[in-house]
Amino acid sequence: MKLLIIIIAFSFFCKISFAQADKVLGVWMSEEKDGKVEITKNNNKYYGKIIWIAPKNYVNGEPKKDLNNPDPALRTRSNLGLEILKDFTYDTDDKEWTDGTIYDPKNGSTYSCYMWFDEETPNILNIRGYIGFSLIGRTTLWTKSK
Repeated sequence: MKLLIIIIAFSFFCKISFAQADKVLGVWMSEEKDGKVEITKNNNKYYGKIIWIAPKNYVNGEPKKDLNNPDPALRTRSNLGLEILKDFTYDTDDKEWTDGTIYDPKNGSTYSCYMWFDEETPNILNIRGYIGFSLIGRTTLWTKSK
């Protein structure tokens, strides 16, 4: 009987952990309101792709290109559809998505990154990109899109 209770309790806590981890899934509006990113999960890692760009970021009717990419071969690709979040894993202890990277097409740089929610604002995703130490970086806030 004790074993059954332990198994049920373990199963319950695993479901809660998975639900927390997947809270990041969905479409998010950038802080500047100039783009939307869809966060998806593949093989227990989280990724984010630009799925909408505000018309002000179009040139001659087309979304801007990845002109600042350090790889010249990638500078002709559209920012629309660009995967900018890569390889995040969920840390159940810290309740954060860690060990990922974020690419900024505005300057062509890739930064180490982690993401989290504050309890008081569950529809706002905090994203911190940094170089080296997380103290040297910038945090942006994305809002859950409907």
